[in-house]
Amino acid sequence: MSDALSDDGSDFNQDDTQEDVMTPAELIAKLEEAWLNEKFSPELLENKSEVVECVMEQLTHMESNLQRVKKGDAKASIHRMEIDRIRYVLSSYLRSRLQKIEKYFPHVLEREKSRGEGEPSLLSPEEFAFAKEYYANTESYLKAVALKRMPSNLQTVDMIKAVPEPCLDSFVFLRVKERQENILVEPETEDQRLLITVDPGDIPEIKTAQRSHQEACPSSSPFIQNKD
Repeated sequence: MSDALSDDGSDFNQDDTQEDVMTPAELIAKLEEAWLNEKFSPELLENKSEVVECVMEQLTHMESNLQRVKKGDAKASIHRMEIDRIRYVLSSYLRSRLQKIEKYFPHVLEREKSRGEGEPSLLSPEEFAFAKEYYANTESYLKAVALKRMPSNLQTVDMIKAVPEPCLDSFVFLRVKERQENILVEPETEDQRLLITVDPGDIPEIKTAQRSHQEACPSSSPFIQNKD
């Protein structure tokens, strides 16, 4: 891979020998899309560990390339700001996921446990280890502080029931990327069935549970935002 800063100011690695090469702009767009979706979705979404790993690798090379820029070069401050911006987005994305894991840890682990063969993993290996450790530590803390002082019939706690689930009845906005027809936006009733067609650029409002069930479709949800 090439490490040199390009003339147009891009200092991302390029590899023309790889198939389906993702450009620097596409990589950052993928990260920002994952960040916005995770930030505004009430439930934990599928992990994007491949994007995270690629961005971390690129940041390492960008830092290395920046060290070779001459002092006083105007490009240095521009590249430093871009590195800081990307690092902020990456950190915010990972923090959002960890906060949801801490808040909904038993449900997150249950979803991971019950996923079918071939389904994408909800958690990265590191997140899965964190969730299990957090579950064990919480359980140990409850036993040490409270449960052991209670009557024997009250010394166990069902974490699934004790920890609230994400609110999937909240509404989110979706920004449509491709035309989708016959999207069910309301549960089917005996006398009515509401279907809509959405076009690129549309921003429909839909319940999180419906988006999760239909994916409305995956190509139509690069941006999710809770309704105020």
